[in-house]
Amino acid sequence: MPAGPRPSDVPRLRTALKVYRVSAAITGTFLLLLVVMMVLRYGFKVDIELGGPFGFLALTPVGQITAINLSIVILTVHGWLYVLYLACDFVMWRLARYSFGRFLFIALGGIIPFLSYYFEFQVPRYIAGRIQATTEADAAPAAKEVSA
Repeated sequence: MPAGPRPSDVPRLRTALKVYRVSAAITGTFLLLLVVMMVLRYGFKVDIELGGPFGFLALTPVGQITAINLSIVILTVHGWLYVLYLACDFVMWRLARYSFGRFLFIALGGIIPFLSYYFEFQVPRYIAGRIQATTEADAAPAAKEVSA
């Protein structure tokens, strides 16, 4: 397995990590909204309606929505945000060169509630450790050349 990111990839990896943190927070928030929506839809047989006859925001029986079905909006937005989350995970996997198993584990953050919030803080620490190991390994041969 590769030791870590290439020194030339470190700036791009730091940028990808910033985008990942934002996407993890937003995807996690929409995942929680999706869980609430699923409980309402399948547990109570109501959808969230925006701007309908029952008020600005109302819980309406599934077949009676006449305005914007906010439940479908939440579902769609979370789906596309999860695609962005996976793309960020892929870019970090490619640049940081960690295992495919870790890539899959991080990908679970967009489908298991609250896991993306944990990964939002855990993954940057892991990546920072890999970057530090790479920069130390890169600096060690240069120090030997100077002392010789």
